[in-house]
Amino acid sequence: MGLGLLGKKLGMTQIFDDHGNAVPVTVIKTGPCKVVQKKTSGKEGYDALQLGFDEVQKVARVNKPLTGHFKKGSIAPVKFLREFRVTPEDVNGTEIGTEVTVEIFEPGEFVDVTGTSKGKGFAGVVKKYGFKGQPASRGTHEYFRHGGSIGQNMTPGRTYKGTKMPGHMGNRRVTVQSLKIVDVRGDTNILLVEGAIPGPTNGYVIVQKAVKKS
Repeated sequence: MGLGLLGKKLGMTQIFDDHGNAVPVTVIKTGPCKVVQKKTSGKEGYDALQLGFDEVQKVARVNKPLTGHFKKGSIAPVKFLREFRVTPEDVNGTEIGTEVTVEIFEPGEFVDVTGTSKGKGFAGVVKKYGFKGQPASRGTHEYFRHGGSIGQNMTPGRTYKGTKMPGHMGNRRVTVQSLKIVDVRGDTNILLVEGAIPGPTNGYVIVQKAVKKS
């Protein structure tokens, strides 16, 4: 629970710390995010603030339900909307249209970053799970990258749930936890986070204060 920021992954680079060590960082364009809607436990059953990010350039392409939603709060239409569970005090103390900037974070703080991982399409078990595959000699034919046995003969007479098999790889919601903030640049709304985060370049991400590490 707690307010975070919506952003866009711009890519990776490296910076040098005070000791001259190269630190790999991900550059995230975060905000400014505007409060689009307030939700209260009395009306919706829970307390939350809905934030919007990345203003739409061609308003005519926004559908009518969303147009009405933004018009209700007198907010310019945006592409990315997400909710953050907050306390009732935060909801009451925040007005619709308020801008939330990168200044809510500080260097040295730890954050959790959520995004959609890169889609890899349909993949076999060697690529998806790192299976070794079958021996490339001793008479093996057309079976080099197969997964091997998926169960028993008579007992239990079925394949266990969760058995690793070929299937769609990537394109899933992923959260990387406890990433350290290296730098906060308020003039450009840029957040530098140590390490890698999910998703492709220009992919949308959610940045929140870390749950497991303060």
